[in-house]
Amino acid sequence: MPHSFSVHVYYEDTDLAGIVYYANYLRFIERARTEWIRTLGVDQTRMKADEGIVFAVRRVEADYLAPAKFDDELVVTTAVEQTTGARIVLRQDVTRAGEALFSALVTIVALHETGHPARLPANIRRLVH
Repeated sequence: MPHSFSVHVYYEDTDLAGIVYYANYLRFIERARTEWIRTLGVDQTRMKADEGIVFAVRRVEADYLAPAKFDDELVVTTAVEQTTGARIVLRQDVTRAGEALFSALVTIVALHETGHPARLPANIRRLVH
């Protein structure tokens, strides 16, 4: 089931033209992923402490479709596209009143604290499958 996260565009999110600076969409979808993981009941701090595993973005394919502007109310929707033993692929869309503004396909992997690849913990695979 897709997860929704609301974002309010602040002045600091915009560029000289008054539109959301392109890199800030990555910040918006990062926040949404963090909240999505939290709603699954995953405590990332505990996972790091107990298992020595953290999540990292491996790949992002992004499409900028229309500009968002100061004071817009946006919704970031996160949905699982695919899971394997080592990765989760998510579709993340940013909309304003139903209008598509940004879309990304994001590949998340698990890493040991040393930076070496790790299998996704079994409980996480069950939660997102």
